[in-house]
Amino acid sequence: MENGRSTTSEFAIPGWRVIRSDAGRLWASRVKPFPSHAMQGPLDVPPFRTVDADTFEQLQAETATQEEAARQKETARQEAS
Repeated sequence: MENGRSTTSEFAIPGWRVIRSDAGRLWASRVKPFPSHAMQGPLDVPPFRTVDADTFEQLQAETATQEEAARQKETARQEAS
């Protein structure tokens, strides 16, 4: 990514940093890590802190999916206690 062009100010998702690669792919990385309990378990199971997509709408949907996965893990943890 070229310096000065990588951060995408035209796209915003609260709590996520959006970046457009030189190839035009959109990436989002959660600014604040998910709580540690949400990240426990297999590495190939959401939530993921960094996601990518071809369009901004797809990126928004993907970040929403990650937030929902973290909420579900929190709910399951609370119900288990």
